[in-house]
Formats: sequence, structure tokens, C-alpha cells
Amino acid sequence: MVGIGPGDPEDLSLRAYRLLREADVVIGYHTYLRLLEGVLSPAQHREGSGMRQEVERAQRALELAGDGCRVAVVSSGDPGVYGMAGLVLEVLLSSGLHGEIDFQVVPGITVALAAAGLVGAPLMNDFAVISLSDIMTPWEVILRRIEAAAAGDFVVVFYNPKSRRRVTQIAEAQKLLLRYRSPATPVAIITNAGRTGEQVVLSDLAHFTDMEINMSSLVIVGNSQTYVREGYMVTPRGYQL
Repeated sequence: MVGIGPGDPEDLSLRAYRLLREADVVIGYHTYLRLLEGVLSPAQHREGSGMRQEVERAQRALELAGDGCRVAVVSSGDPGVYGMAGLVLEVLLSSGLHGEIDFQVVPGITVALAAAGLVGAPLMNDFAVISLSDIMTPWEVILRRIEAAAAGDFVVVFYNPKSRRRVTQIAEAQKLLLRYRSPATPVAIITNAGRTGEQVVLSDLAHFTDMEINMSSLVIVGNSQTYVREGYMVTPRGYQL
């Protein structure tokens, strides 16, 4: 399992780069394989597939590894944060082959951290990461998690905030957060962090849903102490200045 970070090859760890180059087969979502064109050698075998084919990718990786291949399954960001690490490990453990196949997770820079770095230092004093995709998790469960994070005054990072199919969830999340936070609470919308077309927009809790948000966006909602100054979003750690 190799985390490739947000997309720029310069954000790959040295370990990730080495293992990708050493792999006999690299498996992943088509888009992620395209991001690695400058990293992989022309001779390396690639197997790409589309969205909703995660189980098939995991099973194929296990099949190839069982045949003796060195297999790299790639995830954007970190493979353990909404990536493939959990699924591949579950498939491996259920197969009974975990004693025969060497499994390792190579961390990557998750997009929450890459995006935060683009706007300043918004995650300095505790934060919660929540996906608004209800494909795997019921929406009622997601709402409970948002409310718990809001009540605890966590900075909240929303992955998968909006898609062509899911257009109302981000507004529901906004409405829930407004019960606990000022409408002036800073919000950052980062789209395509670390990739071509990167865009950063600073707004506030009352108005951020008026901005362009899509599946390539990540939304960071500040806590009660977060402020914006000179174009930087900052959540104080508590140092006395």
C-alpha cells in the first residue's frame, strides 16, 4: 500500500518512490496512475480501474502477490485515510494468506495536511476529519459526527464535500455548524491541492456554500479561535505572544 500524496511527485516520500520503482505491478485508480507517469518506468506493468472497483483492485493485488509479484497498490494522500489500506488488509486477512504475503503500508501526505499548508496553519489545536460521502457511511451517522465535532469546538475538515449526485449535504453540514459557531468563522475551500488547477478560496461559515465546491475540493472550517490575517488562516495553539 503506497500513499502518493496529493498528486505532485515532489510530495512522494523517498520510501514511496523507491518501492514504486521496485514494483513489478502498480495497481490503482486510473487518475492516480496518470499522476505517476513521471515516476514509473515505461517497463513497469500498470493495472488501472475506475471508481467503485476498489474490491476488485484489492483482490487482484492479492492474486498477483500470491503469484510472487511485488505489487504496489496506490492511494492518493495516505492509504489509511479514506484509502485502500483497510480494504486490502481485510481481503488479505480473510484469505488466510496473511502469513505468506508481506503487507506494508507506506504513508503519504493526506490532502487535509497539503490543503492546510496552502492556507497557513488552521489545524494547530485539534481537528476532526469527516467525509461527507454517504456511500459507505449512513448520512445520519455523519451528521452525529459533525455535531460532536462542532460541540467540541474542533476545526473540521470535510473530505468529499460535494458531487454531482450529492448536492445538499454540504448545506446541511453548514446549517448544523451554525448552531455552534459564529457566521463569521473562517472557512477555506481548497480545490485540486497539489495538482494542476489548484485553487484556494477563503470565506466564512455563513457564505462558503456560495462558492464553487466539488469532489476535488476540501473544506476547512475553523474553530472559535481561528482567524484570517494577511491572507493566512490561523488557529492559535495557545502560546503567549
